Amino acid sequence: MQQRKAFIDEYLKKEHSVSELSRRFEVSRKTAYQWIDRFMAGCELVDRSRRPHSSPRAITAALEDFIVEARKQRPNWGPKKLRAALALANPGAVLPSVSTFALVFKRNGLVTPRRRRRRTPPSTLPFAEASEPNALWCIDFKGDFLVGRRRCYPLTVMDAYSRFLLGCVALPNTRVGGVRKAMRTLFDTFGLPAAIRSDNGSPFASKAPAGLSELSAWWLKLGIRHERIEPGKPQQNGRHERMHLTLKLETATPPSSSMRAQQRAFDRFRVEYNEQRPHEALGQRFPAEHYQRSYRPLPQPFWGRDFVYPEEFETARVRKSGALPWNHRSAFVSTTLKHELLGLRWQHDGAWRVYFGALPLGTLTGKARRLVFSSP
Repeated sequence: MQQRKAFIDEYLKKEHSVSELSRRFEVSRKTAYQWIDRFMAGCELVDRSRRPHSSPRAITAALEDFIVEARKQRPNWGPKKLRAALALANPGAVLPSVSTFALVFKRNGLVTPRRRRRRTPPSTLPFAEASEPNALWCIDFKGDFLVGRRRCYPLTVMDAYSRFLLGCVALPNTRVGGVRKAMRTLFDTFGLPAAIRSDNGSPFASKAPAGLSELSAWWLKLGIRHERIEPGKPQQNGRHERMHLTLKLETATPPSSSMRAQQRAFDRFRVEYNEQRPHEALGQRFPAEHYQRSYRPLPQPFWGRDFVYPEEFETARVRKSGALPWNHRSAFVSTTLKHELLGLRWQHDGAWRVYFGALPLGTLTGKARRLVFSSP
């Protein structure tokens, strides 16, 4: 604006031509004459709006009201579906584009912003190779179904190397208590595996740092490595998914009349699957011929002991509220890790690196007289 005013002041002195002033102010002659015309017309030098005075594609107020009323009648229909429905109901009518429908929804307050969903952090560890029994167990829930008047959630655990079905337990829900009890029985019977592979659902994973859940934190304390497949890629646990298809055909089509009867059906299937059903991937042999119990027994106490951290680490225990106390202050980490002992290592950038055993959880920094925990 100062440049334009200076240009007009020099122009009004009539000492230089417009071409000379254009060179001095480093603007084109077209721009210079535009400034002059605007000033002479009304002493105006500000930029004008480039919005057109009229838009040939603008919809009428009546059509917009019609779209708004249709949206209110079908509040769960998106612009594409609603436009198609209106076109079918009003043949020959000229309707605006799908994007215009979306704009009408938005400017009339008919769109509810979606809340940003917190997702489970992706697993960064490579998958283990199932080169021997108990190198890797696979765990999952077979889709639930109705048994009598209750829902049945079959929890299945299989050894990846031998295809030996370790357990198939009929549970009334997917809560961590029932799963933990079932896993303790399997650990007592077969020992501990080196790794367990699961999907990213509850109770195997959560939105806590590093995707830890109460169940996977317990496994980690027992020295079991937890692997999580990528979201939307069940083929990474393909051998387990294939077993689920056979399980459904043999035991749940149709289901039993009670949970106890359903569990008996699962037990019969497990014996048949392990000892009587030849497996093509095993050269038409039985899984029981290739499986042997793990040499690692379930330790005592079965819930695991605190991790022992290197000498250069500091330690702090997470409170029941999920807060990590440090230097007379605290920062929220996760209720998933309540009562767990974490290790902290000083970084040269002024932050503390936080670990659960060997697993990095994030960093702890002091900001504005408070502590801030941030996941990687």
